[in-house]
Amino acid sequence: MATFIFPGQGSQVKGMGGNLFNEFRELTAQADDILGYSIKELCMEDPNSTLGQTQYTQPALFVVSALSYLKRIKETGRKPDFVAGHSLGEYNALFAAGAFDFETGLKLVKKRGELMSLATGGSMAVVLGITEENIVEVLEQNGLYSIDIANVNSPYQVAISGLKEDIDKARPIFEATPNVQLFIPLNVSGAFHSRYMTDARLEFENILNKYTFYPLSIPVISNVYARPYKRELLQSTLAEQINSPVKWTESIRYLMGIGESVFEEIGSGRILTGLVERIQKEAQPLIIDTYEEVEEKSASEPLKHSQPSHSEITASLLGNPEFKNEYNLKYAYLTGGMHYGIASEDMVIKIGKSGMMGFLGTHGMELPQIDEAIRQIQKNLNEGQAYGVNLFHNPADPEREEKLVDLYLALRVKVIEASAFLTVTPALIKYHAKGLKRDSNGRVVSSNRIIAKVSRPEVAEAFLSPAPRHILDKLLQENKITQEEADMSENIPIADDICAESDSGGYTDGASAYTLIPAMMSLRDEMKEKYHYHNNVRVGAAGGIGTPQAAAAAFILGAAFILTGSINQCTVEARTNDVVKELLQQINVQDTDYVPYGNMFETGVKVQVLKKGVFFPARAKKLYDLYCQHHSLDEIDEKTRNQIQDKYFKRSFNEAYEEIKAHSPEHKINKADQNPKQKMALIFRWYFEYSNRLALSGSKENIVDYQVYCGSALGAFNQWVKGTDISVWKNRHVDEIGEKIMNETAKMLNQKFNSFFSIKEL
Repeated sequence: MATFIFPGQGSQVKGMGGNLFNEFRELTAQADDILGYSIKELCMEDPNSTLGQTQYTQPALFVVSALSYLKRIKETGRKPDFVAGHSLGEYNALFAAGAFDFETGLKLVKKRGELMSLATGGSMAVVLGITEENIVEVLEQNGLYSIDIANVNSPYQVAISGLKEDIDKARPIFEATPNVQLFIPLNVSGAFHSRYMTDARLEFENILNKYTFYPLSIPVISNVYARPYKRELLQSTLAEQINSPVKWTESIRYLMGIGESVFEEIGSGRILTGLVERIQKEAQPLIIDTYEEVEEKSASEPLKHSQPSHSEITASLLGNPEFKNEYNLKYAYLTGGMHYGIASEDMVIKIGKSGMMGFLGTHGMELPQIDEAIRQIQKNLNEGQAYGVNLFHNPADPEREEKLVDLYLALRVKVIEASAFLTVTPALIKYHAKGLKRDSNGRVVSSNRIIAKVSRPEVAEAFLSPAPRHILDKLLQENKITQEEADMSENIPIADDICAESDSGGYTDGASAYTLIPAMMSLRDEMKEKYHYHNNVRVGAAGGIGTPQAAAAAFILGAAFILTGSINQCTVEARTNDVVKELLQQINVQDTDYVPYGNMFETGVKVQVLKKGVFFPARAKKLYDLYCQHHSLDEIDEKTRNQIQDKYFKRSFNEAYEEIKAHSPEHKINKADQNPKQKMALIFRWYFEYSNRLALSGSKENIVDYQVYCGSALGAFNQWVKGTDISVWKNRHVDEIGEKIMNETAKMLNQKFNSFFSIKEL
């Protein structure tokens, strides 16, 4: 196998191209027409000393590399097995693979160069001698949060990008860092491949979407993902390349991992050849479980048939009809109750008016706020329009749980979303019991419905069982329920419906939907048979649902409904602050991470949070590791303690502890004062609450410490809507998203079923 690699900006040199311009006269003339100047004169003579300017460099390199490639193919008659390009060179790789013709490629590169040249005030530098991980650590330790990794050229050659004053500030720091061999400022006008190119990326994305791209005849390795391009994401990946790091090392390691060892550089210079040799010497092949095929070969003509062999699926037909009827829904689509009111009353109202159901996110809200929000929802929704309220389990505060239930009962809230429960509690049993009655046939029916979000079979089993006798007895003794309510509670499951929550944002067990949903359905059937229930408990799906493909998979698995979460916090209606929304609208599927859950810090329970653009995940993990390794704060070395207080907390441990004491019960503080490890846990937990508050407040100077619960579904959603009017969060409305997902899911299922039946007909 052979891979052709194409160089990027920095490889230009006066005199490049040579006889190529005479050999390919027609393409050279075409380039002159597109550019408005002589490409041959620019490359060979550079009379105005403009070859080093971005808007001239990029078209010049594209033309020289494209003509070099055509000459190579003409001479050998054989195309490579793979192609890859460094930054700008990726356009030559795509040209070689047939994504677009010479004219289109040059027009795109010309516009790309112009947009990137407009970026001012930025700078870049190459750090030689230490790894990307070492560089990130140096940046963090020195508060250089505004600098991004731009290019990982080889294991020990990494380019950084940022504002010029910050790059200048970084120079003496890196030059004093052990093992750093050189710090080389680059002669560029902007902070390329960094957050500072976002405006250029968004504008270029609109341009890309005006062009048609063709199927790739050769796999192209993407700078952004270090994996082969996917045809359906071609435009969005090219746009993302402008403000994302160039993963050159990982790209070559990927190719090494699938057996590639022959690399040929096409174009000006031999910079990439040297980098590849270093990578082969300094890094191991990247071994993956399965070969990640990028581009399907050109499909044959679609199979023709006159009529579909199944009834037409519509959005309103998806899901369980009994479930939709009971909750008075047009669509089997729910939105989850994200904490701190991020799932706001505006969101719940918007969803309810559209024939779906949303849950108010009450966790972290004060009771008066919840009261006001519920009344606002009830005021704005007509009779019969669905809504619900979240009840988040906090084992450390059962009193709040009971107060919430009393509030819900007083306001006649008829549906609650029970989340994060490890077992059923008296408050849940009370809420359910207060809504029980007997129908005309004497069967017990529920008007206070519980939809339980569960990800573990033992928790689901507790919700699918009748209320435990010992809890009913306790509630009876306290006069919180009547004898009749207790008796009826023994004839019906606690949960009216189950939502199987697979890998998702926030608190999650990381389960796979493909195993979890069928397991929950089997358990549901077993429990119905065991207790001879007359009612049907439906099983819905949550976690990882951000695209029609994911929704279709859930419905095919038999989900009665789907529930979305992460994708809704980046909408107009979400109470997420605008700074966080700007971060979230840019993430991809790999930009989240699992960290310890602050409320259950000592147990190691994890939540999924935003990783891109913040340091919180790394810091949270470090605090948990320190907690596991030490018995007190005093055991931690002084340098680390100072780093945590100065960089993470922005205050001393004692100051944080004083804040904790002001908001904690006396018995908890007394216990911590007597137990150094528990005191350490309390102080470390303070950082998690602090990070939550920062994210909610939108404090721009503390972005790196944001804790934002988020799952990879939002990354998938962002990729799905690339190039559309809802690629920007300010155009995203929660009801329109719900309808779009349901309609596109129905459309997709129709297409799939039609193709299945067509194949069968053959």
